[in-house]
Amino acid sequence: MMLKNTQNLIFFYPEVLENSGAMFFDTGISAGFPSPAEDFKQQRISLDKELIKNKEATFFARVSGQSMIGAGIEDNDLLVIDRSLEPVHNKIAVCFLDGEFTVKRLRVEKDCVWLQPENTNYKPIKITEENDFIIWGIVTNVIKKV
Repeated sequence: MMLKNTQNLIFFYPEVLENSGAMFFDTGISAGFPSPAEDFKQQRISLDKELIKNKEATFFARVSGQSMIGAGIEDNDLLVIDRSLEPVHNKIAVCFLDGEFTVKRLRVEKDCVWLQPENTNYKPIKITEENDFIIWGIVTNVIKKV
């Protein structure tokens, strides 16, 4: 279910379903030489259980823009955001800044917080007392289409 649509992010509530999950082959898929097929062990895996640690504080948001491509976050990727996690230096956070949501890496210094993009085409944003600023949640996972 969609929660909020802003210029940069579209937020969704997760819908955790019981007894759901796709088939999972617990062998590790080789990116080098193929592994023997007889080693496959089938079971079911729920991405909800893998990606969501605190369902009451977790949201999804779809990204719009290219400011975080160096961190592997691209346009139309889906973020998993946990609002219960502490925002600390170097974490990727969804922030509310002056009326808009944005996703950036937190750079915490002695007396100041910066929002650091992961694309050289964008400049870091220094947070000042004049800004309307809230760290809304911490990005825990990125889901992307290939």
